[in-house]
Amino acid sequence: MKSIMVVGTTSHAGKSLITTAICRILSRRGWRVAPFKGQNMALNAYVTASGGEIGYAQAVQAWAAGVVPWVEMNPILLKPQGDMTSQVILKGRPVGKVSAVDYYEQYFELGWRTIEESLQHLGTEFDMLVCE
Repeated sequence: MKSIMVVGTTSHAGKSLITTAICRILSRRGWRVAPFKGQNMALNAYVTASGGEIGYAQAVQAWAAGVVPWVEMNPILLKPQGDMTSQVILKGRPVGKVSAVDYYEQYFELGWRTIEESLQHLGTEFDMLVCE
């Protein structure tokens, strides 16, 4: 599996837009391409065909790539709930609500495994991953 990663030093730097464009360009050149964002904090979610939630930006990126959005494209979604807490969504399913302070202690190991599994699965199905 080949991959490319788009990075930036701030929020709203344009990473999602550039990732979307790269997905479209590679798809038009014949690559079977998928977007990937291991962890995303967003209020805007999209419900996939399997019923799981992912960040809306990753759904848009999948559409740009000409593929159906999968939960593996955004295996960890953190939905802010206020008061420094977030709902934790792993592979599309809610698993709990946690404070920012407790997130690392409660979810780091499980989250890491979830990201690894998702990357492995996507790698068997796609020629190229565009990571954000």
